[in-house]
Amino acid sequence: MDHEIINLTIPVHPEMLHWGRRPTFEMVEEITETSPSEVSRWLIGAHTGTHVDAPSHFVKGAMTVDAIPAECTIGLTRVLDLRHVEREITAEDLRAAGADGATRVLFKTRNSTDALTRNEKSETWVGLGPSGAEWLVEHGVVFAGIDYLTMEAPDHTDLWPSHVILLGANVVILENADLALAEPGDHHMVCQPIPFVGREAAPAPTILLPAR
Repeated sequence: MDHEIINLTIPVHPEMLHWGRRPTFEMVEEITETSPSEVSRWLIGAHTGTHVDAPSHFVKGAMTVDAIPAECTIGLTRVLDLRHVEREITAEDLRAAGADGATRVLFKTRNSTDALTRNEKSETWVGLGPSGAEWLVEHGVVFAGIDYLTMEAPDHTDLWPSHVILLGANVVILENADLALAEPGDHHMVCQPIPFVGREAAPAPTILLPAR
């Protein structure tokens, strides 16, 4: 496992897990005797599949997805084992999982083998609570990712405090990352969001490589 490239990107298809509108597509061209190629046109949301939230998602006038520096989304990243957490990741959970000293973190929870594997949104999942978000900001984290539709813990999707705390401090959020095969510890991450100019989010293919 230590020498493998681990793809965290979930497949995009019309029946996939989604928040809001399902992705759809149409075939513009198909291979026939008179047409040499296939061409498809997709209609997807900026938050479809594995994607990043830029600060402008919750902070008016803040950094948009095309302005996120590569130094934020590429580099040494720590996968934290939080599979024991039932619902809300707290500051204490982060400390216990060894987050101290990391500038990029990924939360491996039970979502990767449970809620993330379903095609419909679950009633409950594991998300980050406000105390955890505050801890990340206080400890200089610039990038945080989780293995579900949203970083927010299910009890806080009214006011979205963890999003507000993180994005208000320019912490970029990765959501819908499949961490089932990612071992806890340090990895080299390459996350490349599509640079939708002026927009709040974008799909972001993401892989992990062995740390050097």
